[in-house]
Amino acid sequence: MASIDQPVTAQEKSCGSVIFFNGSSSAGKTTLAMTLQELLSDPFQYIALDQFRDGMPAKYRGLNAPLGSTGELGLNVVPIDNGDIPAYTSIQFGREGKAMLRGMRRAMAAMAAEGVNLLIDDIILEPEFLDDYLHVMQGLDLYFVGVRCPADVISKREALRPGRFPGTAVGHLDTCHAHGVYDVEVDTSKQTPEECAKAVMDRIHEGPPQAFASLRDYASVAIPR
Repeated sequence: MASIDQPVTAQEKSCGSVIFFNGSSSAGKTTLAMTLQELLSDPFQYIALDQFRDGMPAKYRGLNAPLGSTGELGLNVVPIDNGDIPAYTSIQFGREGKAMLRGMRRAMAAMAAEGVNLLIDDIILEPEFLDDYLHVMQGLDLYFVGVRCPADVISKREALRPGRFPGTAVGHLDTCHAHGVYDVEVDTSKQTPEECAKAVMDRIHEGPPQAFASLRDYASVAIPR
């Protein structure tokens, strides 16, 4: 396969390359993806969870929606305050929301199988979401990028963004990185978007991705199939 940042001919291209950014909301994933789009020679299609979320019917995007409602069945934004830790906001997917996410991942894999290079912007909110990615992305060159940012910085960023509920980013900051395995990690509070993009490109030039293979090996031992 040709180098990821060198143009290839139609005859040379098989499956597309995939760069997957995982991190909390407001961590800087979108900015990093846009920077990489400009720096990489090949075209990379940007695909984000937000695009699929915004395509859901409004009635399936709930705000503290009750059990059994359309909002609870889709994507529900739920304030959490149990008294012993700072209050935060939880993003919870119901039956219809999880079906949409499964379809989203398969659509991504189908595009890569057709030779489209992808920049995926998503959040691993639940272990089963990562497990499904490991399944559907088998056979693809996928570089898993951890986009880090400390809680105080993402909270300040979140407060400046319209339509964001306070505490959402902090609510999944630890959860989304719980698996702890990446091909490369960046910290957008310490590095500029260009520096983050260079770190990703440098890792790609070092050789094939390893993170998803390592996570699959772990899953095969930890979870009987």
